[in-house]
Amino acid sequence: MKHTISVLVENKSGVLARISGLFSARGYNIDSLAVGPTEDPDTSRMTIVVGGDEDVLEQVTKQLNKLPDTISVKDFLSAEFVERDLMLIRAKASKKERPEIMEIAGIFRAKVVDVAQDSVMIEVTGSESKIEAFIELMMPYGIKEMARTGIIALERGGK
Repeated sequence: MKHTISVLVENKSGVLARISGLFSARGYNIDSLAVGPTEDPDTSRMTIVVGGDEDVLEQVTKQLNKLPDTISVKDFLSAEFVERDLMLIRAKASKKERPEIMEIAGIFRAKVVDVAQDSVMIEVTGSESKIEAFIELMMPYGIKEMARTGIIALERGGK
């Protein structure tokens, strides 16, 4: 089972290394990690997706709370939240295939951000399952390269 955890941390050098070290020292694999500043320049939000059962999640949460640079830890297991992933994907596209690819991009509300002689680059934003579905549809055309941000998430409501 995958768990999405939001960690608010002090925006200092070395924090990312300490947190990733915590995971590796305990043998927990990070499936996705996104870090960025918040509305407060002194804090950053880390969104971490980790696999494991309830015991793994509880252990990770306890260990994260013990770190001196951690401000708060929020596990989204029991909360309503919105998650997004961003991907740039360059697919092979001959002149003949380009309209088909652009039609698929339109269905996914994706944006074509670059067109080259033999490829198109598309920006896709959405849930992890939406991104995965788009990748699957692009595979027959040939994926030249892609980059993903990893999942970011915030709890629903007026917190």
